[in-house]
Amino acid sequence: MDIRDLTAGDLDAALDIRRRAFGPLSAEGARTWRELVSPMLPEGRYLGAFDGSRLAGAARINPYVQWWHGRPLSMGGVASVTVAPEDRGRGVGRALMEAAVERCAALGHVVSALYPATTPLYRSVGYEHAGGMTRITLPAEALRTLGSTGGHGGAGELRRAGPGDAAELVALIGRLYAATRASGPMSYDERTWRLWLADEDDYCYLAGDGFVLYRWSDGDIEVDNLVAGSEATARALWSLVGSASSVAKSVHACVDPADPVLWLLRERSDDDVTVRRWMLRVIDLPAAVAGRGFPAGVALETVVEVTDRLRPGNTGSWTLRVAGGSGSVTRSDPASRTAPGTEPGTGPGSGPGEVTRLTIGGASALFAGVPTATLRRSGRLTGGSPETDDALDAAFACAAYMIDAF
Repeated sequence: MDIRDLTAGDLDAALDIRRRAFGPLSAEGARTWRELVSPMLPEGRYLGAFDGSRLAGAARINPYVQWWHGRPLSMGGVASVTVAPEDRGRGVGRALMEAAVERCAALGHVVSALYPATTPLYRSVGYEHAGGMTRITLPAEALRTLGSTGGHGGAGELRRAGPGDAAELVALIGRLYAATRASGPMSYDERTWRLWLADEDDYCYLAGDGFVLYRWSDGDIEVDNLVAGSEATARALWSLVGSASSVAKSVHACVDPADPVLWLLRERSDDDVTVRRWMLRVIDLPAAVAGRGFPAGVALETVVEVTDRLRPGNTGSWTLRVAGGSGSVTRSDPASRTAPGTEPGTGPGSGPGEVTRLTIGGASALFAGVPTATLRRSGRLTGGSPETDDALDAAFACAAYMIDAF
């Protein structure tokens, strides 16, 4: 099986495999798909597995920015991992994913995320469950009444947005996620936003500190994105969506699990919620830690050992330091840990004990805020001490989420 970049001449075969893997695609959907993926071909973002000249499988790496405690990281969003039905069970998917991990590194992505159709394949190449995409269903009428009788209640002007607003929208998203210290949400690049904003069935409205993108779906309203930086803007955007209540009974929306709308509603008892899980992999450990934000009040210095079969540059002993809202990992000399005062785990925020050991999946889950107690009891973290566990939990604490699927 040969892994190589797809070309424009391979797109018909890739689309055929996609249909066989995920089901029928409308003519309009196929046109949008071609428009989305074609610019990625010369960038080396679409990999194919070939048996001779025949395409047996494919995987795409989308260019995203993902925020971690309010700081943006380059993230490779792995999508459309497809294998022809007649080639399943031959290791095609595994070969594609190993190549995708290496390609993410070559493209400069320091982390990678995906929505798994099956966990074992992705876990075998270092991805681990990290967060969820929460979809809620709300009564349209309850949202309509969130608005003020005096217009938008201090939110400022809400205006329609189109393809020409892609750059402003990307900048707005960055400001919002930085201000809220968000962990997990991502944004498309301007090129992709222009494509979505050009869809005549999607409706986008911008405020000074927020935006909403929604569409009609089977008589209800489907909100793809709604992010607001203030109460006034949250009320204005949600009430705009709810203004369709004379026709739409329900509004379905992907949101932060702690989205303020859940605290603005007058009545709330049983939440109507579904969660779709996603997985994360750290591609470049030093760059990922250096680029991530951390709680400003946490200080930590401890030694961790990481094992990464596919990315040897991540493997080894590292001194992890966190202070002043920033972090770093530097190579640790194992011999130096026998000197007085340099035992593992004796830095600020740590306690004495054996060095903390993590698989790359465990390190990726820790990076995403999965508690050390969970990692320890699932075999992804060993060694260390209760004091070090507490310090690691404080440093990486977050409730990772996404509101976009890909």
